[in-house]
Amino acid sequence: MKLAIVGAAGRMGRMLVKLGGGEVAYRVDLPEGYDKGIGGDADGVIDFSHHTAVPGHVSTAAALGIPYVLGTTGLTPEEQARVDAAAQVIPIVQSGNYSLGVNLLLGLVEQAAKVLGPEYDIEVVEMHHRHKKDAPSGTALMLAKAAQAGRGAGDFVFGRQGDIGERPQGEIAIHALRGGSVVGDHTVMFAGEVERVELTHKAQSREAFAAGALKAVKWAQGRRPGLYSMKDVLFSA
Repeated sequence: MKLAIVGAAGRMGRMLVKLGGGEVAYRVDLPEGYDKGIGGDADGVIDFSHHTAVPGHVSTAAALGIPYVLGTTGLTPEEQARVDAAAQVIPIVQSGNYSLGVNLLLGLVEQAAKVLGPEYDIEVVEMHHRHKKDAPSGTALMLAKAAQAGRGAGDFVFGRQGDIGERPQGEIAIHALRGGSVVGDHTVMFAGEVERVELTHKAQSREAFAAGALKAVKWAQGRRPGLYSMKDVLFSA
């Protein structure tokens, strides 16, 4: 299998190149010494670049008819629309997080929100290294949506400032912390009157994400066109 790693000079890109080994045929990125495009003989693409570059890369994958795995977050509605359009032609796996642990956590959060109900306030807190450009993380949004799905309702609020009054019931708050070299920490808190439940995932290495993305691109080989999630990769035959 010949893979193209887009965003190969970045932290995730370098890990993907390392784990992909001899299967990595194209290392695509802007700095000198990297490939400037996806080769026509590529069998699959893994993209961890900048959101503004996604439309061009997904269009190339669609033109080549090869699977595309997207880990880039922070897409605008217009950029997401380009991904959705390409999914009519090729299989695309899109996820804000490719680790097994986080995808397990998503299911636990949804179940906890369903069982605990609206009497428990939900707060999602994430922390990443100082170089991360988007906030909140794609994973934090996924966790908030999982909690929303479990509860069946809930408006999102992003951080708090000023005289905001009492916390309304049903609100799902998302907070982003940045600093140091943190790979990725995510905690979902369910705060009740007499107890608090916390579900936490802490990534110790980007290898967890890279291994999942490599698994996803191989899983997508031969699949029908469509937009898939990491849940499909892990739990579909």
